[in-house]
Amino acid sequence: MRLNQYIAHHSKYSRREADKLIAEGKVSIHKEVILDFSYQVDSKTKVYLNGKPLREQEQYSVIAYHKPKGEIVSKKDDRGRRVIYDSLPKRFAHFMPVGRLDFASEGLLLLSDSAKVVRTLMESGLERVYLIKLSGMIKDCVFDAMESGLSLEDASAGGHSKSKIKAMDFAPFAGYTCIKNTPKYSKIKVIITEGKNRELRRFFAHFGLEVLDLKRIAYGFVHLNNLPCQKVRFLERKEYNKLHIFLKEKDMDFASSDFA
Repeated sequence: MRLNQYIAHHSKYSRREADKLIAEGKVSIHKEVILDFSYQVDSKTKVYLNGKPLREQEQYSVIAYHKPKGEIVSKKDDRGRRVIYDSLPKRFAHFMPVGRLDFASEGLLLLSDSAKVVRTLMESGLERVYLIKLSGMIKDCVFDAMESGLSLEDASAGGHSKSKIKAMDFAPFAGYTCIKNTPKYSKIKVIITEGKNRELRRFFAHFGLEVLDLKRIAYGFVHLNNLPCQKVRFLERKEYNKLHIFLKEKDMDFASSDFA
């Protein structure tokens, strides 16, 4: 990664502050002052700030990827379809995805080189925000189910044809905003706190509504924003700070449960 990015990941400084430190000649590598903030470094590079080595503070990395439609969140596909690792730079080949986005869905996908981070994020109640286009009008009964929750003995509609999952419970949505609602099609932004198999497609299919487009725009404190399709970025310092706090709170919850 670039030098300024490395400093932001391994210190209290933001990327902009790192640029200033580099310009002031306070950063060195192999006893040589580096003035180029885009200088490329890796995990083995010893970076010095004011003559003192930057110690490894991040024991893991997390990236945000804008998954397009037509890619499988998997290492390989037995049907020969494109997988996310065909688009991701090779240096992220060992990163693991936080949950899934199905073949026909797009948007924000988080990946990490830490199995613990992936598991904690997946099992958390962090809010997932989606923009959805539906095949018809959203009736009052649908809004009621979003607010109250839903339990289905047969939730196979909307699921994959080979899925063995049938019954499914849907928790009340954390929030929703209806953007457009017409007999031809509707657009809605929804917030959920679970990540079950094709959960949203199954939910709306129960009411005869087909999901025409589904795009995840946020996962907890990480937002897709203007990240181009099929592009990747590391988390920003403020996102890492929120992730540290989140993981620390989860560790404390786990520790306290051991004594309960």
